[in-house]
Amino acid sequence: MNGFRFNKTKTIDITLPGPDVKVETSSTSGLERSSPDPDETWDDVDLSSTEYARRGKELMRLINDLRSMGAETMIDLPSIVVIGGQSAGKSSLVEAVSGVNVPRDSGTCTRCPMECTMSSSAKTWSCSIKLRFDYDSSGRDLARSKEVAFGAPITDRNDVDIWLRRAQAAILNPHTPPENFHKKTVTELRTINSTSSLKFSRNVVVISIEDPGAINLSFVDLPGLIQNEEQEVIDLVQDITVKAISRSNTIILTTIPMSDDMQNQQSVRLAREADPEGERTIGVLTKPDTLGEGAVNAKKLWLDVIEGHQYALKNGYYCVRLPDDAQRTQRLSRAAVQKLEGEYFDTSLPWSQAKERGRFGIPPFISQMSVLLVEHIEKSLPKLRQDVEQLLASCLEDLYALPAPLTGDPQVEVLGKVNEFCAAFKSVVDGTSSDKTLAQRNRALYAVFKRDIRGTAPDFRPFERPEIYRTFDALEPDETLWERDPGVQTMGVLDVQNTIKESIGWELPKNIPYEAKIRLISQFTTLWTAPAERCLTAINKVLDDVIKGLIEAHFGRFKVLQELVSVLIQPDIEEYKNRARSAMKETLELELRPNYTQNTHYLQSLCEKWLSRYKVGRRNSTQHLVPAPVSPMPTFDDSDQPSVKKKKNSQAISACSIPAAKVYRDSSAETEALHYLSQAGYSGLSVADLARLLPPDAFEDELIVMADVRAYFHVAYKRIIDHIPLKIEHSLHQALAGKLSVTLLQSLIVDTTARGDFAERMKELASEDPTIALKRDHLQARRARLHECRRKLANFSA
Repeated sequence: MNGFRFNKTKTIDITLPGPDVKVETSSTSGLERSSPDPDETWDDVDLSSTEYARRGKELMRLINDLRSMGAETMIDLPSIVVIGGQSAGKSSLVEAVSGVNVPRDSGTCTRCPMECTMSSSAKTWSCSIKLRFDYDSSGRDLARSKEVAFGAPITDRNDVDIWLRRAQAAILNPHTPPENFHKKTVTELRTINSTSSLKFSRNVVVISIEDPGAINLSFVDLPGLIQNEEQEVIDLVQDITVKAISRSNTIILTTIPMSDDMQNQQSVRLAREADPEGERTIGVLTKPDTLGEGAVNAKKLWLDVIEGHQYALKNGYYCVRLPDDAQRTQRLSRAAVQKLEGEYFDTSLPWSQAKERGRFGIPPFISQMSVLLVEHIEKSLPKLRQDVEQLLASCLEDLYALPAPLTGDPQVEVLGKVNEFCAAFKSVVDGTSSDKTLAQRNRALYAVFKRDIRGTAPDFRPFERPEIYRTFDALEPDETLWERDPGVQTMGVLDVQNTIKESIGWELPKNIPYEAKIRLISQFTTLWTAPAERCLTAINKVLDDVIKGLIEAHFGRFKVLQELVSVLIQPDIEEYKNRARSAMKETLELELRPNYTQNTHYLQSLCEKWLSRYKVGRRNSTQHLVPAPVSPMPTFDDSDQPSVKKKKNSQAISACSIPAAKVYRDSSAETEALHYLSQAGYSGLSVADLARLLPPDAFEDELIVMADVRAYFHVAYKRIIDHIPLKIEHSLHQALAGKLSVTLLQSLIVDTTARGDFAERMKELASEDPTIALKRDHLQARRARLHECRRKLANFSA
């Protein structure tokens, strides 16, 4: 290969009208002819490392930021628009530029504009799709544009095709919710034939591609110009094209198949009408491989076009050879496609001997498109700043000219707003509102409460010296202990033995006093008050935030009414907060005395499991030892000091609370033992039952107490983590939502009647007309967007 190979540090042979400048894919600017270098390789092309990479990223980020702020609806932002006939190779060109497959099989065509933005900022490839509705189903402008996300971000290039089909179907069926198309198959999409389905639409599918190997570029692919359709449809598609290319900041990219004469190209005619001087039009010649070896004259004519001798344009023409259907089915990589294209132009006459070698192939084409767009954005910046300043001045003039708002019936307005606010609060509490803030934040706080209660689990270690052993936790997979409450005391068998001795009354020998278990149970139930109080305090804060937001949303346009409602509602809020705290306190007291449950089967099962675990743990004590430190630091022997001893014990507990690595053992012996026991008639046994075969332990009573208390904790824990949240929800949120409407209206009536003039007070509360308020809100939002646009443009470094 020679002649059409590109290296990122070499120049690209491109000629543009005007002063000769030089483009190097490293750091210079401009354009210059150069001779081909046989040593260069096609694979050296790096689209993200062109000389415009840094500046291009900044400029594209600026334009994207302006679009995201809604500037597109106010000012003419620079863009590239791709037009052409349906069989001009436009879809293949879009695929080659974007690196993704677009729907283009038989019977499928682009039926709505597709706005594609490519960015090389991310480290991994991804793609996201949105739908932008600027028009209704009849093609009339909407009062406000609406942009909605369509599906989750795509991380597999092969999925883009089907998602684009779905997105286009959603655009063409505006009366059907977009999410209904998320799971449609290709077959289902083809069979959609609704009477409300549009053939073409002006609304846009927006695709954003993050590709580390791409160049920063943005363009709009328009529906292909058609001829064999109803005249109304033909006119619609042509009008979409004409409207897009008529904007002075639009670069027109017209695809021209070399299999047809230039004079027959409708896209060329429309481009010439929109851009008579050819200053912002670029021709892309496709399908050069359709010209046979005998088409010498046709090839010469097209070569004259490429070299600027005929149908001259300021930015000239590019010739690309795109994959055919057979190659597309192979799903070749971008590098492989470009290599095939380069080999074709290197070996095919007359292209291999052309002077304008930088005019052939996708890589130089994409690179120069980025150059042109960057330069176009650069040149447009002063005009964009000027447009923003003029629009801002006009907006401020309209905003300051608004009269003082009034309403026709203040009483209806005020009472209606109060009722709407109360209904909105109830729907937020019930979780039926679109705003799920209260439910979701409360669920998160209840999850923290569950974790905190789980952290009060007894820390029993069935050894004489518990501080040198790891903690015994996570009996059940879903009960993993993240952090133990600092109030939990680590207890070994001697500690439990002392508790039993201290609890002995007039029991007969061999009877464990029940009071010992009560004492141990109370050690964790008394710790539940603190996390419950923390939970309720946080819940109250969420309630305050939600009510504040609702008051702002419903009464924000009526400041006097907003302040009054905030004052009137506060006593009710405080009352139900106190009721919730009382209900929570009563629930916690239920867990103190008596210690009771009817969930006896679960309790018994846990008792057996924990007893078995403690017994087996004592038999295999070395497996539970805390690993000795590798290089212990020298310390002073002050362990006799009470404060120091307490601190050391706390540190030991903390160290022992670290979840231990799982100890894996060979279970074949246990399985074999169960097998022989079953043959001997002892069926239905489990591994846990084998612990009963162990000889009596010297601390058998202590182990039983440990197991019983530990099992009861799980029963009570599962109970309290549901009861406390339900008590809070019912005694606070549900109760407040049920009474708020009545109490607020009563308080409002008392306030207005106390002032003597009910009608005048109502008029004062509703001192702003909703229509003017809406216009003011619109102008304020527009002013904010324009201020942000001005700031973006002013701060952009030249």
